[in-house]
Amino acid sequence: MTTETFEFQVEARQLLQLMIHSVYSNKDVFLRELVSNASDALDKLRLEKLRDDSLDADVSDLHIEIDVDKDARTLTVRDNGIGMSYDEVGRLIGTIANSGTATFLKELREAQDAANAEGLIGQFGVGFYSGFMVADEVTLVTRRAGESQGTRWTSRGESTYTLEKVDDAPQGTSVTLHLKPADPENQLHDYTSPWTIREIVKRYSDFITWPIRMVPEAGDGEDAPEPETLNSMKALWARSRDEVSDDEYHELYKHISHDWREPLETIRLQAEGTFEYQALLFVPSHAPHDLFTRDFKRGVQLYVKRVFIMDDCEALLPPYLRFVKGVVDAQDLSLNVSREILQQDRHIRMMQRRLTKKVLSTVKEIKAKDADRYATFWREFGTVLKEGLVTDSENRDAILAVASFATTYAEDEPTTLAQYVERMKDGQEDIYYITGESRQSIENSPHMEAFRDKGIEVLLLTDAVDEVWVDAVGEYEGKKLRSVTKGEIDLDGEKDEKADGEREKQAEEYAGLLGWMREQLDEDIKEVRLSARLTVSPACVVSDAHDLTPALENMYRAMGQEVPRTKRILELNPDHLLVKNLNQAYKEREDRSGLVESAELLHTLAVLAEGGQPKDPARFVKLVADRLERTL
Repeated sequence: MTTETFEFQVEARQLLQLMIHSVYSNKDVFLRELVSNASDALDKLRLEKLRDDSLDADVSDLHIEIDVDKDARTLTVRDNGIGMSYDEVGRLIGTIANSGTATFLKELREAQDAANAEGLIGQFGVGFYSGFMVADEVTLVTRRAGESQGTRWTSRGESTYTLEKVDDAPQGTSVTLHLKPADPENQLHDYTSPWTIREIVKRYSDFITWPIRMVPEAGDGEDAPEPETLNSMKALWARSRDEVSDDEYHELYKHISHDWREPLETIRLQAEGTFEYQALLFVPSHAPHDLFTRDFKRGVQLYVKRVFIMDDCEALLPPYLRFVKGVVDAQDLSLNVSREILQQDRHIRMMQRRLTKKVLSTVKEIKAKDADRYATFWREFGTVLKEGLVTDSENRDAILAVASFATTYAEDEPTTLAQYVERMKDGQEDIYYITGESRQSIENSPHMEAFRDKGIEVLLLTDAVDEVWVDAVGEYEGKKLRSVTKGEIDLDGEKDEKADGEREKQAEEYAGLLGWMREQLDEDIKEVRLSARLTVSPACVVSDAHDLTPALENMYRAMGQEVPRTKRILELNPDHLLVKNLNQAYKEREDRSGLVESAELLHTLAVLAEGGQPKDPARFVKLVADRLERTL
C-alpha cells in the first residue's frame, strides 16, 4: 500500500517536543491515558451496536489487551472497539486537540510545578501523545468497525508522521510503543516488566468496566499461559463507601474528567424506591479552560444497569452545574434511550432535581465547615453557579445561600447576602450594589461617593452574569436589590436628614441651567437633575430605575439581539465648583453659545468616569485640546 508522509501543525510539533523532553515527572500516566482511550472506544462500539444492529462488528468479547516484548522493547495497548477510519486518523491524530492546542501550550508553560503540568494531560485531548514520553517511536494500527480496510499511523514525534492503508488490520485500535531505555533517575521505568504493568493498571485503571488482559511470560518449555485479567472491573459507585478508598474515587474522577488533579469533593447518592439509581459525582478543584465556550462538553456519564449509555448526558444536571463530573447508573431506563427521549423522561427530570439539590447542599456543607475549600470552589465556579440565579428559580434560595460577593466592607473577604443584611445601618431599606469590569474601577466610580461618605456597604459585582441575576432575583429577605447607578438615590433619609428648605433652594437656583442643559444635550440624555450621590465629582450619568444599563445593552447586542438605545440621566453635583461656575456663567451671559461645549464636556467626562466611551472620541479630544490651549 502507498505510504504518505504529512507534517504536523506547528502547535503539534511544539507539544510533541515538550512531551519528549520530559515535562511530566510521572511518566506512568501514559499507560493510564492509552487504557482510558481504549475503554472509550469499547464504550462507543457497544453503544453503536445497540443503535444499529446491522453494524458488522464483533462485540462478543470486548476487552483491552496489553502485550509486552522484552526483546524488541515494545509495549502494545490493543482494543477491539470502534476503531477509526483513514480520514479520522488524519483528522484526530494528526492535528492534536483541534481547538485547545494553543491554550494547552500556554497553560503548560505557565504551570508552576510538575504537579500542575501533569494536571493538563488529557484535559486538551492530547493523552495519546503522552506515549512519546516513554517511546522513541509510536505505531498505531486501526480499523473502524464495519469497514474492511485499516490504517497504520507512525511517527517518531518529530516533524512528520506517515499514514498507510492496510488490509489485514483487526477491528479496533492497537498502539505500539517502541520504548526508550529504562532510566530510573528520570522516573522512566522498565515498561516491559509485567510487575510494573500490573502495578500501574491496578493503581489507575482498576475500575475500568472492561477486562484489561495481559499474557504472562511463559517459562522455558511451557505452553503459552492463559491471559491474566489485571483489573477488578468493579463499579465504584455500586460498592459501599467502606469498600472504596479516596484514592480509588480520585482515580475514577481522573479517568472521567481527564484531569490529573484530585477533585475538590466527592458526592455519593443512592436512590431507592420506585425508581432506583446510584450517582457518584465530583466537584473539580480547578475550572477547565473551556468552561464558558460553546464547545464545552457538559454532563455526567449515564449507565443503565452498569452498561455505558452516554458520555455527556446533559439532562442529568442543569447548565449552571456543568462543571460537575461523575457517573449516574439507573436501573429502570431502556438500554437504547436517546438524548431526545431523556429530555422528556419524567424519571430523568426527577433525577436532575435530586442531583441538583444534592450538589448545592454539599457546597453549603463545604461553606460551613471548610472556608479554604469553599474559597477555592467559589473562585473557580462562582461565576457559572450564579447563572442558576437566572435560570433556576426553584433552587434560587439554595444558590443564594452558598453565594458570596465582594463588598466595600472588606477588601479580601467576600460576604453573603445574609451577612450584608445583618450589617445594614438603622433605617436602611435596600441592599445596594454596583456592577462593572473590575473592583478598582467601580470602587472609584462617582456613583460610590455618597455611599463611601456615609459608610453604607455596597456589593461590588464584576462578572457579566451579575448584570442579569440581580434583576431576576429582585430582593432578598424583603430587602430590594438596588443599583447605585440607577434611579434617584436619597441617603439623607437614612442618616442625618437635610433640611427640605435647602434642597428647594438649590433646585430653584439651578432650575435654569438644568433646563438649558437638557435642551443642549437632548440627543444623548433625557433629563438633567441635581445629585444626592455625588460628593467629589462634578457629574455622573445614571440609568432610570427600570432602564437597561449600557453593559446589559451591549450584552444583548453581542448575542445578536437588537435593543433600542436608551437615553440616560445626567446628574450634577451642586456643591462642586465647576458646576457652580457653570451656573453662574449661565445666569450672567446672554449669549450662551460658548457654554454649549462646556456642557458637552461635562457630560462626556461623566460617561468616562463610569467606564464608558465618548460618542465621538475625536471631537472630545479636540474640545479638550482647545480648552488646554486657552489656559496656557
